[in-house]
Amino acid sequence: MITFDRHPDNYRHWQLSVAGDIATLTLVVDEDGGLVPGYQLKLNSYDLGVDIELNDALQRIRFEHPTVRSVIITSGLDKMFCAGANIYMLGTSSHGWKVNFCKFTNETRNSIEDTSRFSGIKFLAACNGTTAGGGYELALACDEIFLIDDRSSAVSLPEVPLLGVLPGTGGLTRLTDKRKVRHDLADVFCTNPDGVRGRRAKEWRLVDEVVPRNSFDKKVKLRAEELAVGSLRPEQAVGIELTPLDRRIDKDGYHYRYVDAALDEASGVATITILSPDGQLPETLTDIHAAGAGWWPLAMARELDDAILMLRTNNEEVGTILLKTRGDVDVVLKADTVLFAHQDDWFVREVIGMIRRTLARLDVSSRSLFALVDEGSCFAGTLYEVALAADRIYMLDIAKEDGNPPHIALSQMNFGAFEAVNGLTRLARRFYQDESVLSLLKQQTGMQIDAVDAEEKGLVTFIPDDIDWAEEIRLLIEERASLSPDALTGLEANLRFGGAETQATRIFGRLSAWQNWIFNRPNAVGEKGALKLFGSGTKAEFDKRRV
Repeated sequence: MITFDRHPDNYRHWQLSVAGDIATLTLVVDEDGGLVPGYQLKLNSYDLGVDIELNDALQRIRFEHPTVRSVIITSGLDKMFCAGANIYMLGTSSHGWKVNFCKFTNETRNSIEDTSRFSGIKFLAACNGTTAGGGYELALACDEIFLIDDRSSAVSLPEVPLLGVLPGTGGLTRLTDKRKVRHDLADVFCTNPDGVRGRRAKEWRLVDEVVPRNSFDKKVKLRAEELAVGSLRPEQAVGIELTPLDRRIDKDGYHYRYVDAALDEASGVATITILSPDGQLPETLTDIHAAGAGWWPLAMARELDDAILMLRTNNEEVGTILLKTRGDVDVVLKADTVLFAHQDDWFVREVIGMIRRTLARLDVSSRSLFALVDEGSCFAGTLYEVALAADRIYMLDIAKEDGNPPHIALSQMNFGAFEAVNGLTRLARRFYQDESVLSLLKQQTGMQIDAVDAEEKGLVTFIPDDIDWAEEIRLLIEERASLSPDALTGLEANLRFGGAETQATRIFGRLSAWQNWIFNRPNAVGEKGALKLFGSGTKAEFDKRRV
């Protein structure tokens, strides 16, 4: 079983150091530290385990080092920044493993850009040696790229000529959308396995600066200091320790304090239930900081994030996730009021960022998502965002005399705090940015909305009554299980992100779909495919027919 818990004391591949307002993440991959047996991580190549550590290190920087304003990402090896994803790992992995690996690395790179945009932590890739494939894609996620000028170090995306696949972590999209590399130059770059170095790399916009070896470290540090100026991060603050998650794993699923992920693998269904806060909620910043990692919004988001990752990685045949909540609508709204009131505080801002990224992880999960608003639910404000991430929302319509009618509620947090990966709030996405609808909904903030009203406002999909509820949900689950998982993945990804594309939706929608297909093609993974034969000395044989 793969878990995502890490701590800097036990890192095998990354070194995290902090000096003043600059953090440095140094990649020194343990060659024998692969997550699964069968390959060596030579030349600072990486697998999922390396990226799990990077994800953890980024979290530590956000929460435990609040005065960090810029991050240098570099290598501890001489003349080698990073050779990218380990080819032998990819060549021996199942299709699903390869795709999930690419998805997680994409999410980690996107989180770097999210942190730069919303938290004011700027990232500088100090490429002190050869920077290839996924190594260059990591650099592309940073705000700026410095490449050492030593007549040998180059940046490259050699996947097409060497492996018969595409760069899997947003490299093609960031070349065009982010760095504005001219498409003809990008074509040359992506089909040349040797890459581009020196002055030409800067002229083509592949890097921001090319610096001689004797002044490289000095200029990198100076630029990191310049990037730190104007950051939103505090000059003085005490960090919040990210204590280990209180998680129990058994045959029935993954169980946490505020989140429970129950498995029914026979039917291919997982049920994620999120609990509202318990006890007295802190309202002052002093009490919020004192609560630390135990503060409900952060604790809940960390647990939900972990549950999503555990399900995606360890339970491939679970194709449907039912989303439920339990608790008090008013308590969730009160928590949102506190979040909204203190959103300019560094810690609260980071917690909002953690929730935003967790919801985005749910958005792009290749699972059918159904929110069930039934008796005892508390889909309000931030927790209603979980329902909005679903493909459908079912709300129980029951008379008060027959039970406990559920309600949903909107808060200020539904109107800007939690952008989806397409850059829109989920309400704006739902109603295609219709300002007349959104304006009316904003006037409903804080009000409890019953099933009939919710359906009329378009906030839910269906409202079965108590007689039909169980049968409706049973048929829903059975119908979904009868459909092709491949077709559903394509359907859901297309429908969830209608409207204008962004860099992130292009990476997850277009690139991920193409890469998913290419990973199945014999030109890449057949017995004579490029990915299978890499390093063997035998040249790949391609079927020349275009599909």
